[in-house]
Amino acid sequence: MDLKAYQAQALLTDKVPRTSEDEAATALIVPMLGLAGETGQLLSEYKKHLRDGAAHRLFKDRVGEELGDLLWYIANVASKFGLDLDQIAEKNLDKVRARFAPSSAQAPQRDSEFPDLERLPRQMIVRLAEEHETGPRPKVRMTINGEGIGSLLGDNAYDPDGYRFHDVFHLAYAAVLGWSPNLRAFLKRKRKSRPLLDEVEDGGRARIIEEGVSALAFDYARVHSFLDGVSEIDYGLLRTIQSMTSHLEVGGASAADWERAILEGFAVWRQVLTNNGGEISVDLDARTISYLGAL
Repeated sequence: MDLKAYQAQALLTDKVPRTSEDEAATALIVPMLGLAGETGQLLSEYKKHLRDGAAHRLFKDRVGEELGDLLWYIANVASKFGLDLDQIAEKNLDKVRARFAPSSAQAPQRDSEFPDLERLPRQMIVRLAEEHETGPRPKVRMTINGEGIGSLLGDNAYDPDGYRFHDVFHLAYAAVLGWSPNLRAFLKRKRKSRPLLDEVEDGGRARIIEEGVSALAFDYARVHSFLDGVSEIDYGLLRTIQSMTSHLEVGGASAADWERAILEGFAVWRQVLTNNGGEISVDLDARTISYLGAL
């Protein structure tokens, strides 16, 4: 039986139909309470299984029965909101595939049709070195393939927290997502041969959004041990990042892509922080970023 047919037949056994606007609230709250109640029953059966073990011989039958009841209430709620259970199932599969499906082996080439001077290098050796002559606290200078890049960076915080090394995150976005308007600006690889694309994708607004993503991820990581030992990132954070970047060329990146970029970026960032700098390999073809060692 397909979900559409099940939903239609389940509705025939609805004892609290929505027959008027006055009855709408009751018609909705009953199946929602049913979902909560049947979830409790399912947990109760599992409790008995934990307590009684093999003696609870009807465990699988009871689980199947409770899941069936849950399915009825789900179908009923969907019907009363005018939703199609088949479409709900399809959208859910799309969502979980995007969340957990493995990424392709190579970072997207978003500039392959542009002149060489407007393309991100596919391989980079990056050095992050602290300099202590500029003030009471160290600042970081970045060089890429031997060329000095950008300005000296400090933590910009009262308490040193390592944000001075946050260019690692831009490198990770480039490696995994093939995207970093800030790195393009640092390397003078903006795609100026297409003025509108250059304005939208490589301009100031896109750069601010990327910095916002980095700051948002950093704040999340700060209260989660800077992602040390963490293998999954909160889906709500990933959805927020996807929403922030949805109008840009990176808008097609999946939650799994963003998760990988953030986790791998922080893995390198923690090593850089521990060693007060170091050398990093970035390979867009292999879709990797790795710490090579201290300077």
